[in-house]
Amino acid sequence: MGVDVVTASHYDGATALSEALLMAVRKTRRRRIALSSLIHPFYRRVARTYLEPAGFEIIELPFLENGLTDFSLLEGAVDIAAVALQSPNFFGCIEDLKTAGQKAHETGALFVAGFTEALAFGLLKNLGSQGADIVFGEGQSLGIPVAFGGPGLGMLGCASEHTRNLPGRLIGKARDMDGKDGFVLTLATREQHIRREKATSNICSNNSHCALTAAMYMASLGKSGFCDLAKLNHDKAAYLCRQFANAGFRIPFESPFFNEFVVEFPEELETLYQRLLEKKIVAGLPLSAFYPELSHHYLLCVTETASREDMDALIREVTPCMNP
Repeated sequence: MGVDVVTASHYDGATALSEALLMAVRKTRRRRIALSSLIHPFYRRVARTYLEPAGFEIIELPFLENGLTDFSLLEGAVDIAAVALQSPNFFGCIEDLKTAGQKAHETGALFVAGFTEALAFGLLKNLGSQGADIVFGEGQSLGIPVAFGGPGLGMLGCASEHTRNLPGRLIGKARDMDGKDGFVLTLATREQHIRREKATSNICSNNSHCALTAAMYMASLGKSGFCDLAKLNHDKAAYLCRQFANAGFRIPFESPFFNEFVVEFPEELETLYQRLLEKKIVAGLPLSAFYPELSHHYLLCVTETASREDMDALIREVTPCMNP
């Protein structure tokens, strides 16, 4: 993640984002948050649940025709505590984090950057190196099975100057009176039993089992294996995207992506979509429920589990809707 301190771990990426925003509020003592509308919709919903009842104002930054966040609303903005961004974003597009960080810092805000797919950073530069003050993300794909609403792997970290606002426990290494190594609780910023109403978080437990599983998964892959797996994800997604384009489907966003991309389908796909579900084929996630202006747009994702035969079969199944 490219920062000095990272917790292990929070419930999921959504709560990690919310805690990151609360950190920014405490640090800056400001009351407004700028959220990219291309942060995962469920993450934004959780953030609103955390912040709006406490009287904080949330500004949603729209997106551009290329599938990236539009920062024009930040021009002349005041009292902004944090500017939050996700990359790859919900459309799968890779954001320009350095530019985003510069625009955030110009307003005096902290730059909060995160992700929903940790594997992307087998190819992409880490968030800290791109100017992020606070980082958040979801590590569920790092060897953790889908829990259907159960705990994920919420990652939250920051530069060292923000450590005292980071909810969690900081363990330090020391020596005991016999000269043996020992570990002590050096800093506990979120403990209600110590700090009561001044605790930095109301989350009382973490998901150490998930963190340990992810550590084992990454150790098994190794550095080169992690990068190879990320490249495999990207290359498979690029292949499927090209096949859609060659079949005549419109790819609305031209920005580079990792392993997710958006396809615009004809209206006829809606009927076909249900028939494909009966065949256990999911032809993408309909985006209209989250972005009403994007009717007939579907989000496709390709991971290492998808074979070329699977992808070719999907193209064959959906191509008839182009010529009904």
